[in-house]
Amino acid sequence: MYSRTSEPVKFERDCAAVMVPSGETVSLPAGSVGYITQALGGSFTVYVEGNLFRIAGSDADAIGKPPVAAPTLPDGATNADVESLIWEQLRTCFDPEIPVDIVELGLVYECNVFAEDDGQRRVEIKMTLTAPGCGMGETLISDVRNKIEMIPTVAQADVDLVFDPPWNQSMMSEAAKLETGMI
Repeated sequence: MYSRTSEPVKFERDCAAVMVPSGETVSLPAGSVGYITQALGGSFTVYVEGNLFRIAGSDADAIGKPPVAAPTLPDGATNADVESLIWEQLRTCFDPEIPVDIVELGLVYECNVFAEDDGQRRVEIKMTLTAPGCGMGETLISDVRNKIEMIPTVAQADVDLVFDPPWNQSMMSEAAKLETGMI
């Protein structure tokens, strides 16, 4: 799901939100009004009273939007099937300020899937941020972890934030550079 809009919205219930770019968790009260500025990957960036806030997909109903459907796997899925679905899920993770997913931005350095003896899987992700001091870092890490752990058979997703090698714009895909006006 992708859109950059200025769709008006009224909160139908109190809703947890993350202030952009500080990463501070706040509660927006029922009756608050604003505009959806970005709807990507199942989460929403809303402009309310001069500030930007990120609304998680699990709280979409607070702004009158449907929740995102959980990912599915076929019976007998292999580790390769799971890894493919992980990359799909990672492409639904967006920085609330940048309309490009973290894969296209070049923020995901590594993805490893490990089969456990009980038939479940453990996933290890190594990723970085566009800037080490990014206030949205914990929010992005939580989003990645939650979206991967939604995948059937994934019991645990360990998301390791690394800064070596340091991220730079050359790590972005051509599509990301085009979307952000860098080419």
